[in-house]
Amino acid sequence: MPDTDYDALLHANLNRVFGERDASKRDAAIAELYVAEPVMYEPDKVIEGRAAISKVAGALLEQFGPAFAFTPEGKAVGHHGLATLRWHAGPAGGPVAVTGADVAQIEDGRIARLWVLLNPTG
Repeated sequence: MPDTDYDALLHANLNRVFGERDASKRDAAIAELYVAEPVMYEPDKVIEGRAAISKVAGALLEQFGPAFAFTPEGKAVGHHGLATLRWHAGPAGGPVAVTGADVAQIEDGRIARLWVLLNPTG
């Protein structure tokens, strides 16, 4: 099995899934980046399946408006099927609204499970 490029995978997830407002492009990215039956863990809920993850990402972007964006902080790091990427989010050019990290379990080069960790605020 070839080595997984954890940095490319998690940056693609942040940009092409959680930064993509076009649902068809987001769905195509999820089909490429995730296993067939992925699970995403948020602090208050568990999301199962590609369609559900796409719906959550789309709703998040809709909720916070057209200027809202996730920005990676450095490179993702990982080994042995586990990777993490720190990020911050908020309106483009505006104040940071939230910071956190994605932690992903990778299987065969795709995201199988994704934990969204949010840093405490204020």
